Amino acid sequence: MSVQAQVMEQMKAAMKSKDTVALEALRALKSAFLLANTSGSNVDLSSEDEIKIVQKLVKQRKDSAAIFQEQDRNDLAEPELAQAKILEQFLPEQINEEELTSAINEIISQTGASSMRDMGKVMGIASKQLAGKADGKAISTIVKQLLS
Repeated sequence: MSVQAQVMEQMKAAMKSKDTVALEALRALKSAFLLANTSGSNVDLSSEDEIKIVQKLVKQRKDSAAIFQEQDRNDLAEPELAQAKILEQFLPEQINEEELTSAINEIISQTGASSMRDMGKVMGIASKQLAGKADGKAISTIVKQLLS
């Protein structure tokens, strides 16, 4: 079942249970899918594209929550974090830091990278291999640690 079909099923369940936070998050996701579907190309979204859209929305929610928390507005941060948690269920299981470090070490050894000058090469490969499984910021942080 595609992510879009799962979103529709979850929306129906949220409407029946009157879960407004889940409904708001799912409607935003459905809207993003519709926008991407109608943005010019007549090709349906691939599963990778769907995952990228979900990741983008989760990141937006988490960034907004971080800003609200900096401003001591927990009343606004909590719904954002709740929506991010609901959207994360549509992402593949995230790998932990230990697995991420070993995967990046393997990429570094394959490419022969030895300094920060090679970071772009390593990041390009790592981003493709670990797409959907790890956050880009986490990948970048570990690559910097290993190359410096």
